[in-house]
Amino acid sequence: MNCQRTSTFNHTRLATLALSCATIALLGTTATAGDTQISKRPETLVYPPLLFSPPTASQYRTTLSDGTTLFMLPSHEFPLINLSISCMGGRNLDTANLAGLASMTAGMMRLGGTTTMSANDVDERLDFMATNMGVRSQDWTTTASIDCLASNFDASLAILIDTLKNPGFDDAKFKIARADALEGLKQRNDDASSISGREWNYLVYGGDHFESRQPTGPSIEAITVAEMRTMAARIFHPGNMIISVTGDFDPKTLPATLDKALAGWTKGPANAAPVGPTHKIQPGVYYVQKAIPQGKVIIGLESMQRDNPDFYAFTMMNEILGGGGFSSRIMGRVRSDEGLAYSAGSNFRAGIFYPGIFRAGYESKSPTVALALKLIMEEFNKMRDQPVTAAELDIAKASAVETFPSTFASKSAMLGVFVSDEWTKRPAGFWENYRAKITAVTAADIQRVAQKYLVPSKMAILVVGNWADISKGDLAARANMSLFGPATELPMRDPITLEPISANTSSAAPPAASGG
Repeated sequence: MNCQRTSTFNHTRLATLALSCATIALLGTTATAGDTQISKRPETLVYPPLLFSPPTASQYRTTLSDGTTLFMLPSHEFPLINLSISCMGGRNLDTANLAGLASMTAGMMRLGGTTTMSANDVDERLDFMATNMGVRSQDWTTTASIDCLASNFDASLAILIDTLKNPGFDDAKFKIARADALEGLKQRNDDASSISGREWNYLVYGGDHFESRQPTGPSIEAITVAEMRTMAARIFHPGNMIISVTGDFDPKTLPATLDKALAGWTKGPANAAPVGPTHKIQPGVYYVQKAIPQGKVIIGLESMQRDNPDFYAFTMMNEILGGGGFSSRIMGRVRSDEGLAYSAGSNFRAGIFYPGIFRAGYESKSPTVALALKLIMEEFNKMRDQPVTAAELDIAKASAVETFPSTFASKSAMLGVFVSDEWTKRPAGFWENYRAKITAVTAADIQRVAQKYLVPSKMAILVVGNWADISKGDLAARANMSLFGPATELPMRDPITLEPISANTSSAAPPAASGG
């Protein structure tokens, strides 16, 4: 339901092509000049230390006359300007009976024209100016943006502001978007990943939190133009927005240009930050029956918030355990050593407003699902019982430190970090101190954090697949699902209503998704 029209003139690709050509030319020159210094063997290569100082948000931050925060980063390599307006509020503003409203509103703001221009007129004007305009709703923010030629910036900005202040919500376009959304619901049970992601969110957040809430047929049908207008007005207004601009502009005159564009737009209060779920993960084994030859598995539990002092040690623990790709223990044990899965690993997300989630996952053929799970549980316990090796810790630290600059790899990415930090009030000094705190993590810190947080008895295990085959385990009898305790069947849900198709086999199952 999120829609962004792509212009026929893709100046972003042209810019990328030009930069690539320049890089190739530079590499060619460097190779010619340095042929005599090429090492004969890769292990003899010596690299200079990586020197990088993270940018500071205050260097690029200012405010408009109405108090709106503005981040500016001029760049004159190409005659292009990218402007983004980030607003607090997204899917977290949906109510249970109108799940999908924020996303539908964002999509229709782009597709539905304005009260002064028809949808077709907006498209034609944007295409003529080679301007990309989009509106996208996320978990707790909604972003509107334009990507345009510098010569067309004023005209493109005018259309964007008109769209946000006076959305048209063209009725014909809305009917098409609603029909497309309803059609998309029908495929939700086709893929095991879709099912596992949905049911995992129910296990983690319960049925009444926005992180687990999904659109249903009834909730999509209940969305009206009036509801979308109310949502748009709630999200888009000065006082609830942060603007960021990169590209070929004059930072001395841009604030006045934006002041003029926003003039007369009533300022309102910022939307409140999202609240955490009241539901708590119930440990145990859960499964959804689906007749497929593989099992899709997720294992995990609640982690922490990002300002927790244990964040850095947990980050290193996850990198070694399963977040580091082929250098991680889970990948090495499950894929490289045993050949049980093409991909296996773990992910750690520290929450901002409430605790995040640690999870591991993999896919394996039905008879070896239990064996792979047994190996992963052994790695969890090993992380708790023994310190990680010096080599593992060095690799994990090097990965974190050497990839750190990629956080600020592009100007747009840099301002995106600043905007997010502004909304979430990240403590000052985080980026400046990040690498030092990662480097300071010890093997003892990781073991302590593993013992504190990585507790298998507190984990939920979700399996989607053919349970009759999965539960029996492998032919060599190395493992079966009874090793992990009794299993609770979760019913398959109707893809349109998300209501259970069959009754639960146990009252211990988590609550169903109420109202979508």
